Order: sequence, then structure tokens, then C-alpha cells
Amino acid sequence: MLLAFIIFYLAFTIAIGYWASRKVKNTGDFMLAGRSLPLPLSAAALFAIWFGSETVFGASAEFLKGGLYSVIEDPFGGALCLLLFGLFFARKLYKMNLLTLGDFFEVRYGKRTELIASFFLAVPYVGYIAAQLVALGLILNIITGIDVWQGAILAASIVTFYTFIGGMWAISVTDFFQSIVIIFGLLILSVILANKSGGALAVLSTMPAGTFRFFPKPEFKPIVLWLSAWSVLGLGSLPSQDIFQRVMSSGSVKVAVRSCLIAAGMYLTIALLPLFIAICVRHLYPDFSQSEAQLALPRMVLAHTNIFMQVLFFGSLLSAIMSTTSSALLASAAIFSENLIRPLMKERLSDKQLLLVTRLCVLSFSIIATVMACLRSDIYELVGESSILSLVSLFAPMVLGMYWQRANSMGAFLSMATGMLTWVVFEIYETGWPSLLPATLVSFAAMILGSLYWKKHK
Repeated sequence: MLLAFIIFYLAFTIAIGYWASRKVKNTGDFMLAGRSLPLPLSAAALFAIWFGSETVFGASAEFLKGGLYSVIEDPFGGALCLLLFGLFFARKLYKMNLLTLGDFFEVRYGKRTELIASFFLAVPYVGYIAAQLVALGLILNIITGIDVWQGAILAASIVTFYTFIGGMWAISVTDFFQSIVIIFGLLILSVILANKSGGALAVLSTMPAGTFRFFPKPEFKPIVLWLSAWSVLGLGSLPSQDIFQRVMSSGSVKVAVRSCLIAAGMYLTIALLPLFIAICVRHLYPDFSQSEAQLALPRMVLAHTNIFMQVLFFGSLLSAIMSTTSSALLASAAIFSENLIRPLMKERLSDKQLLLVTRLCVLSFSIIATVMACLRSDIYELVGESSILSLVSLFAPMVLGMYWQRANSMGAFLSMATGMLTWVVFEIYETGWPSLLPATLVSFAAMILGSLYWKKHK
């Protein structure tokens, strides 16, 4: 029964993607859905950006091990990112009428900076996509018994297909449908498990002391580590193509801003449900092993719940992870084709040729990420790494480029280079401090000093 549902669900998703593909007439339709999404589709698309493997698998596993304090990065950092983007970036970027975030770096800093920034924008998505494919492989492994790497390959084939043919239109329509499944499924599952456990208060009262500690100790290092956790997604994902792409697909400036704010609220509330489900499972089955924390929750649902609850849980999982995967695939492909391949071509590409190149990039990134998914399996780590790379290289040039008129291309180049180099050095020598902190500070300092010095001496 469960396997039959999975097959039907995957087939239905492909059908939605195929139907949506009929709206793709040009590159603008493929990348930005013709900048025509209404508020419900736009908000659902933004909500679905991160509601994937790291939220359901990674965050719930981290929460069971370290409590609320250990999941500041996600979901709290993810909600912060959407809130900040809506308040400070959506309006300005929407009015610029850009196709990709790489185009912003071209308009603001020039061609050379565009190429470098686009490389840093595109590459981190490989790890992020791989994390989602690992999660999909885990689901198919639990349900069917096939190896995780085989499940990852199968899942990659399905997601790549509907993204390849339908682009942002397919993603937006499937995201809307999948968001309904996510919210409905997790809410019903939470209520059922809470009732089975004697009520939500009964579950929460049995949690170990410190489980719901949210703020750090009033000491310098814990505060720095706490702020760094907020920064990974909260700031690191601001200069990301997937958020930009979904916001720019909105039908108007008002829709763009409002969809960010609505999605932030949705993400922060709905993303807490997997954490509650995880503690319900531990309350009902206190002897379960956490040796494989990423697998604990789905295995307990499969082993100890009826078919209705299994369908709700795994339907929500598939919806969350597939929507996140497709978004990351399109984002990386759009950046690579528009800002790396097209500028390097001797002859100008027509819109039809650029559309073909973008679709081929979707396929290429899928293959690379699938290989990585077969080699690595730590979901939370893969996601965190992808966001940190954007934070240390692109955050300063993007923020200062929008809000500081004296920012220039030399400052942006130095900011990206020194930020990334500093991060690598601190990662190698393992100082005990989060590498992203000194790297981000150096990136800002280089941006300011480079812009001021170059302005003075050019």
C-alpha cells in the first residue's frame, strides 16, 4: 500500500511538471515563470525553499541530540533569511528587472565581478542538492529496501525530469501542491502522535532539562557561536539564486515582499512540527536507538504506525525534499548558463539557445550532485557547508553594493577573494572558533578598504 502510494505520488508530480511545462515559451518563463506568480504560488515556493531534508531529517536528529539550542541554524536561521530578504532586498532587486542574481553583480560591479560572483553562487548548490538526494535515497531505502545510492539516483532522475521540462513554472505549481501536502500531513501526524502520547503537555513535560534552552550562556564564546549559527542560513543564504529566483518570479513588487514575510512565518511554525513529531516518537518508544539519528524518525513511523500515518509522513517528506531539490537545480543552472556560459561565448546566444543551455545545465548539476550524494551522507553538514560558502564570499559585496554608493568592483573582488581564503585557512587550522566569523569580517573589511583605496587612487 505504501509503496503503491509512493509510485502514484511520484507519477502525479511528474504529470504536474509536464502540464506546467506548456507555459514555458522562453528563458524568462523557464527561469522566472514570466514574473507572473500570484501571492499563494509565490509564498508557497519561498516556504518550500529549505523545507527539505535538513528540516525533517537533519534538524529533528540534531534536536533529539542537543535540544532547541542545536537547531538555531535551521529552522530559525532560515526564517530570519526570508524575513530579511523581504524587508531589505526584495523591493530593490525586483525593480531592477534582473534574470539572475549574477546579473546584479554585473550591473553593479562589471563583467569580471559577475563571473567570479556567479562561480561562488553556482558551486555551493552541488552540496545542497546532494543533501536532498541523500534524503530521498534514505526514504526509498526505508520503504523499498534498495540501497541509498540507488534511491538517490532514482529520485534525481524524477526531479531532474520535471525541472528540465518545466523550469520555474513546474517548480512553482508542484511547490504549491507539495506545500499543502506538507502542512496537512505534518499537522495531522502531530495531532495523532500527541493524542497517542497523552497530549502535547505530557510529551513536553518529560523532556530532559535544557531541551528548550534557546539563548546562550552570558559568555563571549557561547554568544559568538550562537550568532554564528544564526548567520549560516540567516545571512549566508541572502546572496542565493534560489531565493532571488522565487522572489523575482512574483507578479508584482508587493507580491514579492509579502510572499517573503508570509513564507518566513510559515517556515518558522511548520518547521517546528518535525521537531515535535521527533519528541513524540521518543516519548512513545524511549528505547529506540539514536545511533543512526537521521533514520530514527522515519523508521519508527514505519515500524509503529498504521498505513494512514505512514502515507501522511512519507508524503510530507517526499513533498518537502523534492520541492527543495528542484529549486536548487534550477537556481544553479540559471546562474551557470546566464552568467558563466553566455558571457564567455564568442557569438551571442539567442533566447532559444540559452534555454537549451540552461536545461543542459540542469542535467549537468544533477549528475554532479548525484555522484556526491552517493559518496557522502551527512545531510545537516552538506547544507551548512553550502550556505557558509555564500556567506564568506558574497554577502558583503551584495549588501554594500545595494546600500553603499562607494562600493566598487575592486572592493567586491577583494571581498570575495579574501573572505574565501580566510575561511579556508581557519578550516585547515581548526582554531575552535567558527571559521565563518573571521571570514565574514575580513570580507567586509576588504570590501570597504578596497573600495575606498581604489576610488582614491584610480
